[in-house]
This record gives sequence, C-alpha cells and structure tokens, in this order.
Amino acid sequence: METITITTEYIRLQDLMKLASMVSTGGEAKQLIQDGQVQVNGEPCLQRGRKLRPGDTVTYRSRTYTTAYAD
Repeated sequence: METITITTEYIRLQDLMKLASMVSTGGEAKQLIQDGQVQVNGEPCLQRGRKLRPGDTVTYRSRTYTTAYAD
C-alpha cells in the first residue's frame, strides 16, 4: 500500500489519481471512475469529485493507495 500525503482537509478522487500518477489527465481519471474501475474503501466509486480524507483507501489495477496528513 502506498501513502499519499495531503496538506489540506481532503483531496478529490480525481486529483489523488493524478497526484499518485495513476493517470496522466483528469479526463482519463473521469473515464476510469465512470467505468467503475476504481474502488474507494473497498467499494466501487462512480463519483470523481468524491472527497477523500486521511485513512481512505483507493484501489485501481491491484494497487492500493491511502491518504494521510503531512506531519
């Protein structure tokens, strides 16, 4: 599991996907999310604007990412 560090209260799903280099563009993230290929906390997520907070997990192509606040 890889950890993505954020400095704000939350990060939107599509932004986390770009930050983690899962995708190269927001359009690519949108398509993958709408196709149901991305899971948030173990459940398929169809909301690209979903707010992720520390402790949430995102899974795509057998890779899992979690969010955490910067120290």
